[in-house]
Amino acid sequence: MNFPSYLLEPTQQERLAVQQAVETYIQSFLTQLPTLPAFVDSPEKGAGLLESPIEDTPISIEQALGLLQTQVDEPGITSASGGHLGYIPGGGLYYSALGDYLAAVTNKYAGIFFSAPGAVRMENMLLRWMASLIGFPQDAAGNLTSGGSIASLIALATARDAKKITSRIIPDAVVYTTAHAHHCLDKALRIAGLGECPVRHISMDDRYRMVPEALEQAILEDKAAGLIPWLLIASAGTTDVGAIDPLTHLGKIAQKHQLWYHVDAAYGGFFTLAPSGKPRLQGIGEADSVVMDPHKGLFIPYGLGAVLIKNRKQTAETHHYLANYMQDALSATEEASPADLSPELSKHFRGLRLWLPLKLHGVGAFRNALEEKLNLAQYAYEQLTNLPGFEVPVVPELSVVIFRYVPKAGIEANEFNQKLIKAVQQDGRVFLSSTLLDGNFMLRLAILSFRTHQDTIDLALRILQEKATEIEQESRS
Repeated sequence: MNFPSYLLEPTQQERLAVQQAVETYIQSFLTQLPTLPAFVDSPEKGAGLLESPIEDTPISIEQALGLLQTQVDEPGITSASGGHLGYIPGGGLYYSALGDYLAAVTNKYAGIFFSAPGAVRMENMLLRWMASLIGFPQDAAGNLTSGGSIASLIALATARDAKKITSRIIPDAVVYTTAHAHHCLDKALRIAGLGECPVRHISMDDRYRMVPEALEQAILEDKAAGLIPWLLIASAGTTDVGAIDPLTHLGKIAQKHQLWYHVDAAYGGFFTLAPSGKPRLQGIGEADSVVMDPHKGLFIPYGLGAVLIKNRKQTAETHHYLANYMQDALSATEEASPADLSPELSKHFRGLRLWLPLKLHGVGAFRNALEEKLNLAQYAYEQLTNLPGFEVPVVPELSVVIFRYVPKAGIEANEFNQKLIKAVQQDGRVFLSSTLLDGNFMLRLAILSFRTHQDTIDLALRILQEKATEIEQESRS
């Protein structure tokens, strides 16, 4: 009998033909990648997709790949490019993509140990490895998430319950952080029902790191006012400048005042692998919870974050739920099930996209790449410091370099740098982003692609000089 659903099961010959077309496309993309623009400001912005609506009738793989190339892959930021120096770049390791392919074809459900013991063991093994990197105990709770936002939500929901922050006391329960903490933490507080908590933005030093003395003073003042200090959020690599808060000192203050101590190391956490990065992250192991994103520091494609929490029992109490139809899973308890430690029940087998490249490349390759990024940031800082007209106010602590051009006359500095970033982006050979620091419009070099090397930085510096000169000449004419 030839049921219509058989159409969803291509033959081996059909599978191989489509797979070959896809692999040809991928190899062509990777071959051309070094010469592709890092940014394309397309007027159409992918709108051509709408001319091929979702319909009953199929199209060929060649047509599909044509739409993918022109409407998806070409416009906007080429995220896989070594010239992507804006925001915090994601990775794009080829072996990681193969891991996703294998996970999708085999379609293992990695939420419950009973259903996929090997897959859950793999993910928990990866989490234990991460815990060892930051000095967490091997029995810490952990979860591989879609990114830092969900990882932060898991951590803060656990912190809420551990500190018994109920609805009655939320308006008096105080959170301490800095103005440079990532916005996903504000979102996580709101989603976790903590949006009415008072949030104290503690002052920062001249390198944009939290001042411990100011934190302690704020805690004492809040206690004196009858409020309830309960959560300290520190950063190990801020998005704006890559700053690392004084983790050890803050940990002592959190312990003294019995605050839950959360460290956002989504960007910076994996620099603990690098010889010169590890000392900079000293004290991270004092935290109660840490977020670190493999899709940043381990160059994995977008879609893989991680949370580590010391209090396994509380994490399970916050997130565990058992439905009657899941009763068969109760017999398998050798490994913690991811579904018991996060909001997710249905989940992708994310671990394979990290396990495969770690096994095929070896950890040493990642260690060397991370050390290179730290060295490149120092190199860029030194070069910019010596370029006429450029101002670099902060020595990079990790791999983000903040700078601006200060024109001699004829145009205000903020306006000039707004024109400069636009000119660099329209040029397209590299992509840089911007931020505001103390009212000053600043440009950012965020160096975290495994494909970014010294020649990329040299190219970015040449383009900056060229565009700055052009804008100055225009402003004088």
